[in-house]
Amino acid sequence: MSAKKTVCVLDPYHKDAVALLQSEPDLEVVPPDDPRKSHWREIADGILVRSETRITAEDLNAASRLQVVVKQGVGVDNIDLDAAKERGVAVHNTPALNSEAVAELSLALALSLSRRVTELDRRIRGGERVVRSNALGMSLFRKTVGVVGMGNIGRAAARKWIGACEASVIGYDPVAPDGIWPDIPHKRVASLDELLRTADVVTLHVPLMQSTRGLIGARELTLMRDNAILINAARGGIVDEAALLRELRQGRLWGAVLDAVEEEPPTLEKHHDFLKLDNVIMTPHIGGSTMENQSESGQAAARTLMAVLRGETSIGGKLV
Repeated sequence: MSAKKTVCVLDPYHKDAVALLQSEPDLEVVPPDDPRKSHWREIADGILVRSETRITAEDLNAASRLQVVVKQGVGVDNIDLDAAKERGVAVHNTPALNSEAVAELSLALALSLSRRVTELDRRIRGGERVVRSNALGMSLFRKTVGVVGMGNIGRAAARKWIGACEASVIGYDPVAPDGIWPDIPHKRVASLDELLRTADVVTLHVPLMQSTRGLIGARELTLMRDNAILINAARGGIVDEAALLRELRQGRLWGAVLDAVEEEPPTLEKHHDFLKLDNVIMTPHIGGSTMENQSESGQAAARTLMAVLRGETSIGGKLV
């Protein structure tokens, strides 16, 4: 970097990522707790964001110095990519790095729901004397798991389900190439409907796009098997939440685990109808929130940003 450039970290990043940026002598780093952060549109050559911050066309038009936006994680629906392209601002993400952590959480949530872990914990904490014979869970051993989205996270999820539960895996992805999982025993189906009719567990691992918004709606939910479990550890908006609430109230499905909802973070005020149900577990979009992953993916985002500002062109995770 020939002249010193300013990087603003707009959302909380792991201390290792901030330290890596600060180790670069040609960078002026504005960390998340610095009041100068609010002036990023005037001062930033590069910014690091997460899902919390939306980067709009108005922001990009006002940011005359901005060269690059790097988003930690995969989804970039909080960034106006068309406006970035028009302004010549590069946009990068950190694909694949969250895969193991998100897959791990999706498995943990499903098992917690099937064995009624959080429900029984709440009841005991509330002073109830739980009778074991009245608190039977459902085993997921050797059940059929439908993986919607056969990318990096879906692949990691399939491996975990097979390893932990000896699951039979069904994969569905309308755009993934043939033979994408050569090393994973699975059956690939041609339609989402077929997967929904067959799977005991449906786990969603697709980005939020126009084609995936409302992917699981009222019709799709009625296709799911009795006592099936739905997992959304991807993005809010993929599931029609009103339709899901109606279906869950009927008690035909075993339940749903939601790490992603349309209004985040989930709160008792906004999601009280879901949270009144024992067959629901909600978490605040923490799929990638492990200490190890936050350090690794945060540093990857920082390295990508520094590479772009140095003028390097062969960089992974490029969107625009």
